Amino acid sequence: MNELQFKRHRRLRQSANMRALVRETILNVNDFIYPIFAVEGENIKQEVSSMPGVYQFSLDRLQEEMDEVVSLGIKSVLLFGIPDHKDAVGTEAYHSHGIVQEATRFIKQHYPDVLVVADTCLCEYTDHGHCGVIEGEKVLNDASLDLLVKTAVSQAEAGADIIAPSNMMDGFVVAIRKGLDEAGFEDVPIMSYAVKYASAFYGPFRDAADSAPQFGDRKSYQMDPANRLEALREAESDVEEGADFLIVKPTLSYLDIVRDVRNEFRLPVVGYNVSGEYSLVKAAALNGWVDEKTIVLEMLTSMKRAGCDLIITYFAKDVARWISNSDK
Repeated sequence: MNELQFKRHRRLRQSANMRALVRETILNVNDFIYPIFAVEGENIKQEVSSMPGVYQFSLDRLQEEMDEVVSLGIKSVLLFGIPDHKDAVGTEAYHSHGIVQEATRFIKQHYPDVLVVADTCLCEYTDHGHCGVIEGEKVLNDASLDLLVKTAVSQAEAGADIIAPSNMMDGFVVAIRKGLDEAGFEDVPIMSYAVKYASAFYGPFRDAADSAPQFGDRKSYQMDPANRLEALREAESDVEEGADFLIVKPTLSYLDIVRDVRNEFRLPVVGYNVSGEYSLVKAAALNGWVDEKTIVLEMLTSMKRAGCDLIITYFAKDVARWISNSDK
């Protein structure tokens, strides 16, 4: 055996401390953006049936969620809104006192150091559930841009630190950038959903945000899951139009796309660990089929290893607790 020539890679795996010493990818609480669903009404803390542990909060109950977020060291939240009223053009999305605008004001008043990322879309606010203006059953691109700009500006006026447009209309980044600049918000960055696939992994989110389309699907504006090069074209357009961050959504089934985007561009890359990915793990864990902590940490580590600088995840609070306990 001594005559054989081979490398002893196991030398660096002999103990937990040795493995920690040479670990290449490490999760940190600063990596996470935690999604929050704000709903109009009073005294509402409603668990999302398909997302155990995730709740819709009315503004008067939002403090208890934010207190926990801050206590865990999470520094960024992503706001989604569920309005009382919906119409064909999503008026409540850009109303100065819309639910996201009011939730933003509340957070910035009481937790000024928390970064508020505002999701900028129309699907939660339209009665047809699509991400833009419709004509018949066609989603109109250019007509939708005007409303998305109004939404972004109203969110910035309310105090949002980052605008995150998720609609996948062509030209949405340049339109929003121009609108923000003209309104005096040239320092507000855009976290673009640059690469957003038409994915079956979004199902539970549509329960949480009450945003399922009432007819058809979103395949005419979200990307075909079979396409890889198209992702680079989409991201390149957003970079040229002025994006400051690039989101890849979903992430777990698209780690190859994350790596492509990371290799090609020099902007921060954000992975969205979406609702379906969350719910699959939660369901399996609740049935005792997987160890939740181990599988979540492995899953999120794979996202960071693939190239994510930041991760939007519903697991953020859980992982923050696990990281904190492991440091003690």
